[in-house]
Amino acid sequence: MVVKMNKTARTVGALYLISNATFLIGATILLEPLLSAPDYLVQLSANSTQAILGALLEIINGVAYIGIAVLMFPILRQRFESMALGYVALRIIEFVTQIAASIVPLLLVTLSEESVKAGAPLPNALGELLLATRYWSYELLYIVFCLSALMFYYMLYQTRLVPRFLSVWGFIGAALVLTNTLFEIFGINLGTSIGLVTGLPMLLNELFLGVWLIVKGFNPDAIIYDSAEAVVNQGQLNTS
Repeated sequence: MVVKMNKTARTVGALYLISNATFLIGATILLEPLLSAPDYLVQLSANSTQAILGALLEIINGVAYIGIAVLMFPILRQRFESMALGYVALRIIEFVTQIAASIVPLLLVTLSEESVKAGAPLPNALGELLLATRYWSYELLYIVFCLSALMFYYMLYQTRLVPRFLSVWGFIGAALVLTNTLFEIFGINLGTSIGLVTGLPMLLNELFLGVWLIVKGFNPDAIIYDSAEAVVNQGQLNTS
């Protein structure tokens, strides 16, 4: 049992590293410079391969998060069946919003390329509408991400599968990202630097958690406790 759980821990840890790497490379390095450029339609047409690769990496990020939720569900449901199911559901919603955000660069690439071929003026109004779709998709994604993270770290804290400082760290990180996102939605712009500062604890936590799970695995005492509790509960159900 312990060996199987540690195998799961290593896989979850690897998925955390993959998800963060693909998001940073896809969204921050590849897509953001193109989408934030004043002549973004021209840039996308000239760098279509970069845009497509960035969108695909973003989607891989979403797949990794669903993988984490699916792998953690059998473990977390021993103590928190309803909450663990809710956690998986939120990750699925997060993936749907990720798809909605990631498809925008692909649509913009097609839009820009068709405009260039036709020799017609680039339809900036439609481009702005698509960028707005991406913006609001990501705002929704961040809210769902934070809610799922708060649930996840609460369950980790209660089960002691990892040291509690990691759970507290993640809980605080998710709360900071959620606060900044809500400010943005309601028109209170704290600035790019503040946004980076509020997002950094969450990023560092997930990277640290990923490495911890790969190297250390789950706390064996927590695994034995949860397994024993599940057996007792099952026995009570059978006798009732």
